[in-house]
Amino acid sequence: MKDQNTYFLVKSIKKGNLSSLEKLYSLFYSKLYWFAKKFNSPTLEPDDFVQQTFLRLWENRDKLKEDVLIDKQIYTICRNIILNHLKRESKLVPTEEKNFFGATEIKENTGQDEINLEWLYSVLKSLPNKRREVFVLHKIENLSYEEIAASLNISKKTIANHIYLAQNHIKQELEKEKNKKN
Repeated sequence: MKDQNTYFLVKSIKKGNLSSLEKLYSLFYSKLYWFAKKFNSPTLEPDDFVQQTFLRLWENRDKLKEDVLIDKQIYTICRNIILNHLKRESKLVPTEEKNFFGATEIKENTGQDEINLEWLYSVLKSLPNKRREVFVLHKIENLSYEEIAASLNISKKTIANHIYLAQNHIKQELEKEKNKKN
């Protein structure tokens, strides 16, 4: 038997009632936060996934099913966002044997005992200023998303995007470096 409150909440959200979305948010925020935290993403915080979940739910509210419990729909949306992110991330974020610059790979492919720091700095310098700043603050100075957001007055989503794009750029430059050596 379906929950009547869920039925009315879904109906109300489908009609564009923002206060119903806020009610849903307050009911499920902490549950989704702890659910997302289990996935341990190195580039996004659990809060980012929760925010994306409710944003996606709102943007696609017309697709909500009134005969399916809302919690099942929310967890499915959140899980899909996380899995898609982790899939993209696994292609871009180096494994634990290398640092975020791919230093081990550079050493192996260039036959050098030390990392070419000049190359590393030139790759970082080639990033747009804000992206480089966010990347350095998070990956080198180990600041949290919250600290960076407060310092630069940008959202955590923007921070995650800058880090994602910076890592992608570094990986591409690393591939170019490998191809030069081969």
